Amino acid sequence: MTHDRTLRVALAGGGAFGAKHAAALRRIDGVEVAAVVSSSLDRARKFAAEQGVGRGVASLDEVLAMDDIDAVVLATPTQMHAEQTLACLDAGKHVQVEIPLADSLADAEACQAAQERTGLVAMVGHTRRFNPSHQWVRRRIQAGEYGIQQMDVQTYFFRRTNLNALGRPRSWTDHLLWHHAAHTVDLFAYQTGSPIVQANAIQGPIHPELGIAMDMSIQLRTESGALCTLSLSFNNDGPLGTFFRYIGDTGTYIARYDDLFTGKEEPIDVSGVDVSTDGIELQDREFVAAIREGREPNSSIAQVLPCYRTLAALEAQLTAAPRP
Repeated sequence: MTHDRTLRVALAGGGAFGAKHAAALRRIDGVEVAAVVSSSLDRARKFAAEQGVGRGVASLDEVLAMDDIDAVVLATPTQMHAEQTLACLDAGKHVQVEIPLADSLADAEACQAAQERTGLVAMVGHTRRFNPSHQWVRRRIQAGEYGIQQMDVQTYFFRRTNLNALGRPRSWTDHLLWHHAAHTVDLFAYQTGSPIVQANAIQGPIHPELGIAMDMSIQLRTESGALCTLSLSFNNDGPLGTFFRYIGDTGTYIARYDDLFTGKEEPIDVSGVDVSTDGIELQDREFVAAIREGREPNSSIAQVLPCYRTLAALEAQLTAAPRP
């Protein structure tokens, strides 16, 4: 498509992440968020009014029937991601789907097949590839100044009831493996530039109401010999989120979302790394640029598929293990 035409984007999902994408897309020149779909028409209209979005509509099908919508950003419940990604591609719309692409390998592979069939831009929101903190480390690696020996990662939430990032009741159940571990599994392979060849997982008891494990431990090793130790919990009463410690041959770095520190907790200035210090905005900018330039985006389905293969192998391991 030409650069001089406004790119019209629809947003599916009027929750916490939908709001982040709406704000990010507003900051990109030549982009209009033309429509939003939420869990109900009332919710969609309320979100549209709050976020300055074109209009609230009742369903994704309605959006996909609109000739003037070029692309869709999916910030919907995990369980809907694959089916909605396929629907967008089949309707001729470029699509960016929030992490995870799917909660099974078969669904992820079906989405990749649809991308290959249609040739459209299909990107997954693996935000850690875009956070300035992780980009800063990646540039040192690419310059030959840094090699990762181990990544030590903590993904911690306090989520004993089913609430979203805004503290509102969720219409779906989150997942430590398919959602939260996906960030780290993908980032580890991306930053080391080496495939994951060994993966091990153990989990705690299954929650009686939510039906998921609330605690999980994952170990990974790349072909190059780098290690990753990932601890995940929905039981942690403390700072929430994912914190990455890069232990390397020439230094230790701690990444907390867009912010970066040395191993001694000294802040590192990452403001010059990219055009924004907001990882979601940088992710959305890559999606828009790939559409305009007719190229594969960073974090395309093809690039992140190995991550989902690893997650499927870990799930098989967890399923086969005796339950605590």
